[in-house]
Formats: sequence, C-alpha cells, structure tokens
Amino acid sequence: MNIALLGYGRMGKSIETIALERNHNITLKATSDTTTFDFSTTDVAIDFSLPSTAVENIQRALDANIPVISGTTGWLENYDEIVDYCKSKNGAFLYASNFSLGVNIFFEINNKLSQLMSGFKDYNVNIKEIHHTQKLDEPSGTAITLAEQIIEHSEYENWNLEKPKSNQIHINAKRIEGIPGTHEVSYNSEIDSLSIKHTAHSRKGFAQGAVIAAEWIKGKKGVFTMKDVLNIG
Repeated sequence: MNIALLGYGRMGKSIETIALERNHNITLKATSDTTTFDFSTTDVAIDFSLPSTAVENIQRALDANIPVISGTTGWLENYDEIVDYCKSKNGAFLYASNFSLGVNIFFEINNKLSQLMSGFKDYNVNIKEIHHTQKLDEPSGTAITLAEQIIEHSEYENWNLEKPKSNQIHINAKRIEGIPGTHEVSYNSEIDSLSIKHTAHSRKGFAQGAVIAAEWIKGKKGVFTMKDVLNIG
C-alpha cells in the first residue's frame, strides 16, 4: 500500500517506521512548508500535521479521492465541516483522538464506568492528562473524548481547564518532557475514590494503530472511527 504522510514530525516519522515494517511504501512526506501535493500514486493519506493545516490537508486528499486517516487534534471545531465535505466527495475519512488499541479499550471502560456512576451524585469526577512538551494542544484530544463520554451520561454540562466547577469536569493538563501520554479518570467522594488510568510507554502504539486504520479503510467509503476498525463497542 502506498501511503502519503501529511505531517512529518515525530509522529509522522514513527508512522513511517511502522509502515515500512509492514511492507508499505511512503509516497509523500508533507510538512508545513510543502506546496506541491502529488497523490497520483497514493492509496491512503495519514494526517498528523498541525491544527492550522489539518483541514486543508484533509480536503486536499479528499479532492484527490484519497481516503484519509487523521490523528491531528486541536481543529475539531471544523470536524462537522470535514464530515460534510467527505460525504460530498463520496470519500472516506476516519478521525481518532488516539489510535492506541489500549486507549480505545480505555474509552470503552470509561464509557461503561460513566454509566455506572451516573446514579451516584456524591462522587465528583476529574481527569488528569500528561504529555510531552512538544504537544501543542491542551487538553489532549483523548482527554476531551473522555470528558465528552462522561458528560453524555451525567449532569455535567462541559469541561474546563481552570478551577473545578460543580457543573463542569475539571481537566488537569500537564506538559512534561519525555512523556508519551498518560490519562487518568477519577471519581472522588468523602468516603472513597475510584480511578482508571492508561499510560503509554512510547509512540509506537499510536503509530501502529494509525497504520492499521489505513490498511482497514482502503477501498471503503464513509466516515468512520476506531470502533469500526477494531470492531469494539
């Protein structure tokens, strides 16, 4: 399979390594300075670019009838626009805030736990996330996904990065050198605490998941998530 990398930073290079190990070819390595995008030999595009360039990158690939896997975060205010654009082009698009198999299982556990805890009003929930200092967005897309799952099954109305509020989930985001990604969801009451946690040890899991998603989406049409790829949930 021929893969175009839209974004060639640390994640793009990790994806390249995994793709080559799985006998794929890299046909394009686009950075923020790239002006020419040749998709003529491309089967699938994987976007791990910048929030400021993600929408344009995704649209370029869809214009060329190339399926797109996107893991860029910080641009999701335009997500519905991209979904509509993909449908108008009869294309294929998959976005995930995190491609790690472990994280996607973590999402399922978080979703189930939020349903179980919805009837216990004495517990307050908070989310902690830690990432490397090169991560530009805050909080992480993964933390936002976790918060949105909890909001769906609770009386919380939103999330925030500031001080805890009764109707909002507090996300405590930290940036520490060398941390690939740690997420913890905690329910706390005067009596006890309950928490679930996922810790990534390297970027390899994210890169592998993105390549697996690219392998899966080839030849398909529509808008998908990692649930479709992994057949979970």
